[in-house]
Amino acid sequence: MLTREEDNASARQRQQCRALRVLKKKMRREGLFREMKEGRAYEKPSERRVREKAQAISRHRKAAHKKLQREGLIAAPTRKASAR
Repeated sequence: MLTREEDNASARQRQQCRALRVLKKKMRREGLFREMKEGRAYEKPSERRVREKAQAISRHRKAAHKKLQREGLIAAPTRKASAR
């Protein structure tokens, strides 16, 4: 049987794990991990231009796709029901 202190410690640990997951998700969404990875090694200017152009194309496609969804020309993705 757990003592009150052990129970509080495990509850605190669960909260910390949950907060860490939320933080990592936000960092991933903002592209912070990608930026950190890019800074590890030297990137040639030609490689940088290619990467930035590919990112611009991806952003443009994503924006066009969202615009078509808003206009109702393509179906919006269905959301999964969470099991909470």
